[in-house]
Amino acid sequence: MPAQESWLETIAAARDDIGRHSTADRVAHQLREQITDGRLVPGQRVPEEDLGRAAKVSRNTVREAFRLLINERLLVHEFNRGVFVRRVTADGLADLYRVRRILECEGVRCAPSAPREALARVEAAVADGERAAAGDDWPRVGTADIRFHQALAALVGSPRVDEMIQHLLAEMRLVFHEMGSPREFHEPYLARNRRLCDLLERGDTEAAEAELRSYLDDAEAQLTKAYREKE
Repeated sequence: MPAQESWLETIAAARDDIGRHSTADRVAHQLREQITDGRLVPGQRVPEEDLGRAAKVSRNTVREAFRLLINERLLVHEFNRGVFVRRVTADGLADLYRVRRILECEGVRCAPSAPREALARVEAAVADGERAAAGDDWPRVGTADIRFHQALAALVGSPRVDEMIQHLLAEMRLVFHEMGSPREFHEPYLARNRRLCDLLERGDTEAAEAELRSYLDDAEAQLTKAYREKE
């Protein structure tokens, strides 16, 4: 199935939900999820008319959704060409990791007082990544990794933090596409995700934060190297 049909069909399947809310926010949410799940990739055109038909919303609603995601740095409008999924720059990558350290490390520090179900979401994301790897489904491993880091930040217990990390990690999924092999990039981090989860389960917050900082440093260095090689 062509990639464009895949993401449009997913939005079409959710159009009843979009209709109930009847807002550009909901269309933007659906598009953001397609980016986070890896169905929409950097440089891909997002056709206004096709999206409007799939979601059964007006052109004005689609354009407002586009405006919201352009402000979130997920889409870009090119004059006389249309709207495209944005490519993250090397400078943007450094800033993403700067903010991720603030939000995710705070989540780890808040873990001892977090509800049990919040910690369960961390474990569930790790287990999903392990199952995807066992099935050789590396794009799904990437999605599970995004959900893992969302769950870490969610330990703060703040809706504002949840919204911020959701937007940041949608941008991160765009960065993942810059790596040539999803397996080569994601496989080493499966064990590190498990280690972080185990440290949180044991209540060793100090070691977990040190591990997370090292993890983010290594990932940023690896991605920065890949960007420089492409340049």
